[in-house]
Amino acid sequence: MKSIFFHLFMLLAVALSSPLASQSYPEGLSEGTLQIDGRPEPVKLFATTDIQQFVDFPVKTQDKSVLVVLNSTVNSYSQSGVFETYRAAGYQVLDKKFMPISSESPGTADSWVYLYKPRTLAQVITPEKSIDLKTEFKIWNPSTGIKLGSLTLHYYSLMFVLAFGLGYVIMGYMFKIDNVNQKYLEPLFTWTLIGTIFGARLGHVIFYQPELFRQDFWSVFLPIQTKPEIKFTGFAGLASHGAAIALILTTLYYSLKIIKKNPLWVYDRIGIVVALAGVFIRVGNFFNSEIIGKPVDPSSPLAILFPQMSSEYGLTVPRYPTQLLEASGYFLLFVLLWVLYRYTTKKYQQGFLFGVFFAVLWSIRFFVEYLKEPQGDEFISIVGLNTGQILSIPFILIGLASIYYSRRFVITPAENEKPD
Repeated sequence: MKSIFFHLFMLLAVALSSPLASQSYPEGLSEGTLQIDGRPEPVKLFATTDIQQFVDFPVKTQDKSVLVVLNSTVNSYSQSGVFETYRAAGYQVLDKKFMPISSESPGTADSWVYLYKPRTLAQVITPEKSIDLKTEFKIWNPSTGIKLGSLTLHYYSLMFVLAFGLGYVIMGYMFKIDNVNQKYLEPLFTWTLIGTIFGARLGHVIFYQPELFRQDFWSVFLPIQTKPEIKFTGFAGLASHGAAIALILTTLYYSLKIIKKNPLWVYDRIGIVVALAGVFIRVGNFFNSEIIGKPVDPSSPLAILFPQMSSEYGLTVPRYPTQLLEASGYFLLFVLLWVLYRYTTKKYQQGFLFGVFFAVLWSIRFFVEYLKEPQGDEFISIVGLNTGQILSIPFILIGLASIYYSRRFVITPAENEKPD
């Protein structure tokens, strides 16, 4: 038990101290080395999802070799002549193995991974040369999903399904342990799904994008945009604070009207599966290169370059993988809650597990926010704290209060396992 608390403490300590090592990149470029037949060639690395930045970049004068890391956004413009501008400026089109793709047979946009401009003719890449890229940091540039014919199964959607699927199984297992009729499982799953999706969506719009109510009202509630044209988007833009509020309300209804138990009893157990679900959701964010961190020194073991990241975050340079930091914290929280539920008597102290869940989860969120880029307009800001941190404070206090008052709601094992 002490080891779990120690790891949680170390995670928070890293979150607090890491901003001291943050790095600025005045050119918007990072450094790497191409090993060409074993000879090192320093290169400037450039990536962006802003098409105008991509179009303008080749006209800039560079005193070193340049490697442009491509992504799905810029590759979607492959038929517009943009790549011809790069070829005219002396860039080679390379595949994922750094082999040149000829201008007569360029292949598909999916096979275009790099654009390379050699400093001299000696650094021109030819098929017979051995090429390798060395960087101090990791480069995270995967596909965003699995292609199934004309359809793509996005990793984020897959993580979302896994989160709810595994949560369903774990909750069913806890119901068996607590001698609860399995008929109450499906209503809980339904209300949790509704609360999570619509609460998270409304939370994002209210806290980060309120202008959407005026600009495109129906896109707030439906997975489509209606302006300037109708287009399926999925529920893009979800806020965990909104999901938390909605889950409290939907679980309260479920507790009082359906299963007819003390809401704290249900909150204790649903907190365990939500902590695990948070791991999958943040891994999905990692696949999508979203909810990324601030720029970091390239020598940091946490430094990752996200070529697929949205241009709204600014320069495409090495950054903190805040999605993975949160996911790690949530996983440790899940382990802690599961140990308390299975191997202690704390599950009979109604509200204790829920209090630990709320206090620790939102504390993790609070400290990781120091390393995050803003998620939209930060219109709530007090004494240097951003919107995410300010919204986390009430939840932390609720968790601490729940831990304190849980002593008033102790039940016996016999009462807990009383048949329905």
